[in-house]
Amino acid sequence: MAFELESTRALAVALGCGLLIGIDRERRKGTGPGRGYAGLRSFALTALGGALAQLSAGALVAAGALLVVALSVVACWRDRSDDPGITTELALFVTYLLGVTAVSHPEVAAGSAVVVAAMLHLRSHMHHFVRDCLKDHELRDGLVLGAAALVLLPLLPDGRTAWLLGINPHRLLGLAILIMTIQAAAHVALRIAGARLGMALSGLASGVVSSVATTAAMGARAKGDPRLFGACVSGALMSNVATFFLLLLVTLTVAPGQIGVLAPLIGAGGVGTMLVAAISMTLQGKAGSSVDASGHAFSLRQACGFAVILSAASVGMAYANAWLGSQAAWAGAVLAGLLDFHAAAASVLSLAAAGTVGARDAELALLLALSANTLSKLVAAFAAGSFAYGIRTGLGLLAILLAAWLPLLLGVGH
Repeated sequence: MAFELESTRALAVALGCGLLIGIDRERRKGTGPGRGYAGLRSFALTALGGALAQLSAGALVAAGALLVVALSVVACWRDRSDDPGITTELALFVTYLLGVTAVSHPEVAAGSAVVVAAMLHLRSHMHHFVRDCLKDHELRDGLVLGAAALVLLPLLPDGRTAWLLGINPHRLLGLAILIMTIQAAAHVALRIAGARLGMALSGLASGVVSSVATTAAMGARAKGDPRLFGACVSGALMSNVATFFLLLLVTLTVAPGQIGVLAPLIGAGGVGTMLVAAISMTLQGKAGSSVDASGHAFSLRQACGFAVILSAASVGMAYANAWLGSQAAWAGAVLAGLLDFHAAAASVLSLAAAGTVGARDAELALLLALSANTLSKLVAAFAAGSFAYGIRTGLGLLAILLAAWLPLLLGVGH
C-alpha cells in the first residue's frame, strides 16, 4: 500500500509538472502547418513517461531520454522558420527529467516545474531586462560578485590563522562579499523605486559601505541643491539603518553565540534608527530633482578597502588585547570606529568568538566604537554640508546613539 501511495503521488506530481509547462508551450506553438511540434499533451505525456520509466526499470529511463532527444532532433531538422530556436526542445527534455525526478524527489520536481514555467512565460520580460534595462557595467558588477563568491571564496582557507591571532580569512572575504551583495540589492531597489524614494534608498545602499562617507556625500549634495535638503537628511539617517542591520548580520556570521547578549543593543538601535529615519522622511517633503540610478551596483574599491581596514583593525586589536588587556581592545575599537564601525564591530566580535574578550566587554567596546563613529558623522555633516544640515542630521544621529546606549544604561539583559 505504501508503494502504491508513493507511486500515485509521483505520477500525479509528474503529470502536474508536464501540464504546467505544457500550458505555456501550447499558447505559443501557434496553429497550422508551421506550428510548434510540442504542446500541452506532449509535455504532459513526456513527464508522465519519465515517471513511469523511473518506476519500472532503470534502463527505460535512458531509453526514454534518447527518444525525447531523437524527437527533438527531427523537429529541429524539419523546422524551416527564420528563427527556429531550441527552447521548446530543451523544455521538453527538462520536463522528462522532472518526471523522472518526481519519483524520488517530488518536492524538487514540483518547485523546478514552477521555475521552468515562469521562465518560459516571462520570456519577453527577461529579454527586455537583459537587452534594454541591464547596463554593461551592472553586468560586469554581477560577474565580479559571482567570481568573488564562487571562485575566490572557496579557495581561501576556512580556519583560524596564527599570524592573525585566530582571524579567519575566509570569513573576512565573506563579509566583504556580504557588503557587495546588500549594496547591489539596494541598487536594484533604487532603480525600481525611482526618484521619490531614491535618496533614502541611496543612503541605505551607501551606508552598507560607509555611513560616514554617506553623511558627507548627502551634505555636499544638499549644499549644492537646497531643494534636496530634507531628502538628503533622510538619506544620511537611513544609512544608519544599514549600520545596525549589518551589525546583526556580522554578529550572526562572526560570533553567533553573542547574539543573545547583543540583541538589546541591536534591537534598540535598529528601532530607534527606523523611527528617526521615518520622522525625517515624513518631514522632508518632495525631492526637487530625480535621482541618478545609473551607477555601478557596488563599488569594488570600497569593498576591497573595507576588507583591508577590517583585516588591519582585527590584527591590531587582537595584538593589543593579547599584550595589554581588554582596555586596549576598547581603545582599538574606538580608533577603528572613527573610520569604519563595521570593521570595528567585526574585529570585536572576532575576539569575542575566540573567547579573548568577554561578552560584556564586547558590548561596551561596540558601543564605544559606535560613539566614535557617530562623532565622525557629526564632523562630516558640518564639514561637507551647511550648518542647518549639520544640526538636523546631528540631532537624529544623537537620538540614534542614545537609543543604542539605553539597554546598557537601564541594565536590560544584565
